[in-house]
Amino acid sequence: MSLLTVTKLSVVSAGKNPRTLVDNVSFTVKRGEVLGLIGESGAGKSTIGLAILGHCRQGMRIETGSILFNGQELTTLSDRRLRQVRGRHIAYVAQSAGAAFNPAITLGEQVIEASLRHKVYDRQQAQAKAIELFELLGLPQPQQFYQRYPHQVSGGQLQRAMIAMALCAGPELLIFDEPTTALDVTTQLGVLKAISDVIRIFGVAAIYISHDLAVVAQISDQIMVLQQGKTVEQAPVEQLLTQPQQDYTRRLLHAQGEVKKPQTGEAPVALFIDNISARYHAQAVLQNVSLTLPRGRTLAVIGESGSGKSTLGKVICGLLSPEAGEVSLERQTLPASLRQRSRTQLRDVQLIHQIPDTALNPKERVGSQIARVLACFSDLSRSQRDTRVSELLAQVGLHAELAERFPSALSGGQKQRVCIARALAAQPKLIVCDEPTSALDPLVARDVLALLRKIQQDTGISYLFITHDLQVVREIADDVAVLKAGRIVRQGPVASTLVEPLDDYTRELLRSVPEMRVGWLEETLTA
Repeated sequence: MSLLTVTKLSVVSAGKNPRTLVDNVSFTVKRGEVLGLIGESGAGKSTIGLAILGHCRQGMRIETGSILFNGQELTTLSDRRLRQVRGRHIAYVAQSAGAAFNPAITLGEQVIEASLRHKVYDRQQAQAKAIELFELLGLPQPQQFYQRYPHQVSGGQLQRAMIAMALCAGPELLIFDEPTTALDVTTQLGVLKAISDVIRIFGVAAIYISHDLAVVAQISDQIMVLQQGKTVEQAPVEQLLTQPQQDYTRRLLHAQGEVKKPQTGEAPVALFIDNISARYHAQAVLQNVSLTLPRGRTLAVIGESGSGKSTLGKVICGLLSPEAGEVSLERQTLPASLRQRSRTQLRDVQLIHQIPDTALNPKERVGSQIARVLACFSDLSRSQRDTRVSELLAQVGLHAELAERFPSALSGGQKQRVCIARALAAQPKLIVCDEPTSALDPLVARDVLALLRKIQQDTGISYLFITHDLQVVREIADDVAVLKAGRIVRQGPVASTLVEPLDDYTRELLRSVPEMRVGWLEETLTA
């Protein structure tokens, strides 16, 4: 018997000209079964996940269809009854753990909140359950971890804490919404193991939403492929990977772009990083980092969570002042602090942030956010700025009409593309790209990387590309630097740096990249 049966579900946007976001989608999930939802950004994956919770984002509504959970029709329940289901019987694991936790409350207290509210346990029992889950999920010193605040743990630990929060009240169905998207490959491996263990030990059903087909293949029993809100095909994992029936599915399976042909020969130095050391409070994060980036080329920086990749990006952008060392752009030393930089220096260095939700103003239309950059760094008139905004949106694969929307009305991938358009608006000499494709589906990511390569060829712009995706490194970068605990352990041309003989750390990074085949996760964990 099915635990969840979704029949002819349609979700539309509200307003005078409603759009269909989920179009006549049907599926079932049995107890102990995992259904993977895969598809491009805006395909309706997260919208379906939220609809199962009886929730729609602002400006959306369930128009037709049935969501039958454990024999109970969710679409007709009152808000009070839905609150009794959420957290207790159906739990949600969000994409961004950093945005999901309250920074002012300890992790343990947030983990036990649902079990206390639903009266599953008393406080003592709930605390014991949380600590048991922390131990199961491989979190360090579970009792001390209970007392920590979100900012005191790594991204991977925070994501596992969110899984513990979802499990604590004993739900029957878990909805994982891109839970490893923002994680480096080694951290992702640990979280995937945690998710796999949870499903096996607790026997819960799950819906796993992702744009990464290789990841979904490790967790799921069945996979449903979505495009523009419609079901493309659904099949058991092995069958879908080896015998896809639809062209769109085949394109997803072979979505890797071309390996970049590295540029050779001498080129003027664009970015020079000289012995940079930086710390947060008393903790050293970067130690004597030196790098050179020639003009018109791309330097990728890779490493596990906490290695200092994003901190290096912040130092270059002036968002964090180093305690030692200098950053120069085209032979001009950049002031350490953003506030000390001239308007030209501010224009010349732009940042594409890893998490678009925190990079975009939720109360301002996305077109206005791009236009502000044009107003700051160009002499274009208002009508010219509007035209340029449409051109920039088109460059990153978005319709001009999206300029009038607020960030909350866009998918995660769409919001990231807006951030890329905003950075390009300044026509900078250097863009620090901090995981800019991590929220994008493979097809869109491939197109965005191709776009960035073309812009580089046309303009001679330089990229410092922070990423945990080694395929992205091969597609975009000329050179690569490997960071471990704030120090560079390996650097050089991509073609010669990511091949044997390798140091143990770089080898582990390469080994942790998911492969598009069933059984890879189990093989890797037991190797």
